[in-house]
Amino acid sequence: MKKEEHYLIRSGWLRASILGANDGILSTASIIIGVAAASTTREPIVLAGVAGLVAGALSMAAGEYVSVSSQTDIESSDIEREKKELKEMPEAELKELALIYEERGLTAELSLEVAKQLTQHDALGAHTRDELGINHITKARPMQAAFASGAAFIFGGTLPVLVALFIPVKPMIYWQYVLATLFLIILGAVAAKAGGSSVKKAVLRISFWGTVAMGVTAYIGHLFGVSMS
Repeated sequence: MKKEEHYLIRSGWLRASILGANDGILSTASIIIGVAAASTTREPIVLAGVAGLVAGALSMAAGEYVSVSSQTDIESSDIEREKKELKEMPEAELKELALIYEERGLTAELSLEVAKQLTQHDALGAHTRDELGINHITKARPMQAAFASGAAFIFGGTLPVLVALFIPVKPMIYWQYVLATLFLIILGAVAAKAGGSSVKKAVLRISFWGTVAMGVTAYIGHLFGVSMS
């Protein structure tokens, strides 16, 4: 039989990548829009965009690493506790495992037999998987998340910077808004396809919040008393 591949397998790196790319497009475009609303020359706009791109990528990568590392620490602590409990009170742990299977629908006799066989095969693995809910798919991977998020941020943030380099300064805000929204729509569609979810829902969600963020940033830029005309 052909091995079935589930979308959940991609969840670790896909979540970090989508978050990074979305933030890269949105935050970099918002910075550029805000500065463009308060500037009549290209240099400060591009400089702000590049600075935001570099700082954002490093921040996203570091944030993902710290966050996912915290999850790894929690998982490791729980696994160590399970090791101790299996050593100190194996009978109680066996009954606990059997109860889990019974609550899932097996008879008491079958639950106990399954628990015994799995305990003989790999006691810690059985408890890690069925009691703690940790497996090779859901296990936290800090370096993978950090790299995926940082690289995706650079990719996403580069797009608004390229727009700032080549689009005339006067209509910069409008072009940034339109193209950033287009980039977000494409990102939403790609993310939905990769994750097996609704493309329409993903596109609406990502474009709505992107529009709000960029609109607020443009308004803040105008508060500094600069007109686009």
